[in-house]
Amino acid sequence: MECSKENRSIMCHVTQCANHSSCGEYCALDRITVGTHESNPSMDQCTDCLSFQKK
Repeated sequence: MECSKENRSIMCHVTQCANHSSCGEYCALDRITVGTHESNPSMDQCTDCLSFQKK
């Protein structure tokens, strides 16, 4: 099995993402964009990986 590239600087546990590494708990992108769906985020649950792409 061939592995997709992995960026060991970006941990990821979302296996449903098309950018998830096929060989480990890492993102395969060089960089990601993090955003929020709240006007005044106060908890980590308020943030989102805007680089997410559904498989």
